[in-house]
Amino acid sequence: MSIRLIVGLGNPGPEYQLTRHNAGFWLVDNLANSLPHCALQRDTRMNALMAKTNIAGQETWLLEPQTYMNRSGQSVGALARFYKIAPDEILVVHDELDIDPGVAKLKKGGSSGGHNGLKDITAALGTQDYWRLRIGIGHPRSLNSQQAVVDFVLHRPRKEEQILIDETIEKSLQIIPLLVAGKFDAATMQLHTK
Repeated sequence: MSIRLIVGLGNPGPEYQLTRHNAGFWLVDNLANSLPHCALQRDTRMNALMAKTNIAGQETWLLEPQTYMNRSGQSVGALARFYKIAPDEILVVHDELDIDPGVAKLKKGGSSGGHNGLKDITAALGTQDYWRLRIGIGHPRSLNSQQAVVDFVLHRPRKEEQILIDETIEKSLQIIPLLVAGKFDAATMQLHTK
């Protein structure tokens, strides 16, 4: 078993591009830009930006649903069914309130933790049994902010938070080849080691 589909979560449109909720898009954009001959293209059937590429010698799909976050499962489910990709071959990259900026965590399965993108993907796949790469954006309370959560995720990170999130994305990109090669333990150890 290895990762065949990497999904970045976010909201489409320029008004959301730099908001915390788009951390999944940021990682997939950076990944696509780091690979030779890899450009995300709009696919109207899948309602997504997507690319077929080669990572660690394996054919791998990159996907950014162009629905809003709470309808992400439409694109993920459609692509997974069409290309016969099992849930445990899918990596969903998303922002995570319960993790501080500068930290990323890898896990398989578990609840959506209130994340609407994950809820919709779970409904579309009929299981929670897919991989998640959780990019820490912090919680307004842990960052001494009075902002409501919905407001917080739809705003830009402060400059110092953005630097930490960017560093986390860079570190996370280094484990993608391991995940595509099915080396989940090695990837987890590398990501979770300071």
